Amino acid sequence: MTVSNAFSKPDQLSAALRERILAAAQEVGYVGPDPAARALAKGTTGAVGIVLTSSLRFAFTDLVATSFLGAIAEELGPTGLALTLLTSSDDGAVIPARDVAIDGALVYSCDPTSTAVQYLSRRRLPLVYIDQDPVEGIPAVNVDDRSGARAAAQHLIDLGHRRVGLLLSGLHGTHGLVTPEELTVDGHASKQRLLGWRDALDAAGITPLMARQGGANLEQAKAGARLLLDRPDRPTALLCFSDAVAHGVLQAAEDLGIRVPDELSVVGFDDNPLAAQLRPALTTVRQDVQAKGRVAAAALARAIGDTRGDRPVTADHVLLPAELVVRDSTAAPPPD
Repeated sequence: MTVSNAFSKPDQLSAALRERILAAAQEVGYVGPDPAARALAKGTTGAVGIVLTSSLRFAFTDLVATSFLGAIAEELGPTGLALTLLTSSDDGAVIPARDVAIDGALVYSCDPTSTAVQYLSRRRLPLVYIDQDPVEGIPAVNVDDRSGARAAAQHLIDLGHRRVGLLLSGLHGTHGLVTPEELTVDGHASKQRLLGWRDALDAAGITPLMARQGGANLEQAKAGARLLLDRPDRPTALLCFSDAVAHGVLQAAEDLGIRVPDELSVVGFDDNPLAAQLRPALTTVRQDVQAKGRVAAAALARAIGDTRGDRPVTADHVLLPAELVVRDSTAAPPPD
């Protein structure tokens, strides 16, 4: 017990005694009580999970995701909670959402009907939803995607565009050109951005040409863009689900010899670091992903504390602002 206190409760020992114990431990190579045994005794793991619908590679290659995860890790640092990445996979011997020991979880842009979310709920772990449809009793953090998308569409309308295209990304549903009746979208953010675009376009009497790309990487974005651009009646402006999608549009336009913004205006969403580096610099909608990460991490730490203290979880639904950032990729449409 005295040795254990030297590592975990230093205020229980005199400074001299603790120093002697730590020196002896270092001499024999002892690093402290076994974390697994300590977790079992305390009934806590000291770790929280974040569930990603995409593969874990996405967390390290997508600029928005890396910034978001970095903010979470920074916010959790002083709490002593470690962050564990979990896939939503359920086809192996180990199912992360069911089997990994965690004290709570962040559910980030996941299908709410996925087995991963169901397993976490059945484990009765404290949860925080991010970029999800809010659910009563669960803390949630979202961006005001709808107002941001509405501002982006209105910006193009104010410039004089009447032939507008929408390019969405997703893993499920129809790929290719779609009509409003055929269109299905994945996730809360996609639905809200589509609603915002249509708010402005419908009010202006504009029926957009819409396409859905078959995935999230650059080549798939370029293929989706060509569906809208490689045609005689191509739009004079495109609204894109993300800056990554807009990057694909700019490359496809260059391949087709379409000048941006002289012949085509392009608007992204996110304002990730790529947006200002592209040429032309990308007009986009800024969401503060670092604030989103910090608010979500703080909400989860609070929910875990409420649960340990046998208090009702504070289930606030936070809506963060989105802001249009006008750069060089948008201009008035070319003369007919």
